[in-house]
Amino acid sequence: MTEKIKVLIVDDQQLVRDGIKALLEIKEDFSIVGTAADGQEALEILKGTPADVVLMDIRMPGMGGIDATRAIRQSNKDIRIIMLTTFNNDDYIVKAIKAGANGYLLKDIPKDDLAEAIRLAYRGVSQFSFDTIGMLVERNLLRDVEAPNEPDEDISVLNEKEYEILCMIAEGYSNREIAKELFFTEGTVKNYVSKILNTLHLRDRVQAAIYAVQHHLERK
Repeated sequence: MTEKIKVLIVDDQQLVRDGIKALLEIKEDFSIVGTAADGQEALEILKGTPADVVLMDIRMPGMGGIDATRAIRQSNKDIRIIMLTTFNNDDYIVKAIKAGANGYLLKDIPKDDLAEAIRLAYRGVSQFSFDTIGMLVERNLLRDVEAPNEPDEDISVLNEKEYEILCMIAEGYSNREIAKELFFTEGTVKNYVSKILNTLHLRDRVQAAIYAVQHHLERK
């Protein structure tokens, strides 16, 4: 039996929490490990209950979603956090990226698309679209989300295959898809990704995608 994806739902409206929970519980590959009404409650739940993916509202009484995401990310770099909100707002998207979120979705997303987004996030695929990141970079809204070193020096230390994988991350490829296209195992791809992040001093795949877009990297 395939291991289920453990999901924590965080939203201040009980109707929303219950609705998302009911939606996901009918899927065989999800396990709802808890629901929380604000960020602080989510942090308390995560202290004793592991989760793979957190669906996080942004505006909530008490600790909001951005602060909660930042707090979770400080103690857990592996958990996937998807902002699920009614606000299609550039400022919130930028704040979510800077806080360490892995995606940003609107609550009017079709139910099957939400389920698939959770699956993709669990597999390491950013749920910020390539077009969204490109637009934010073009408008200079992500100038602070950048590796600290000079880009030409950093890029030059990547070998040809690392460079190609970095570009594929920016294009939205998952590790599985990269492995299939390059005839690698997923384990090999994970090692490549870890090395790329460490070399470029990037926090995660979202920052890697932003870095590639900022520096106009494309597969050769």
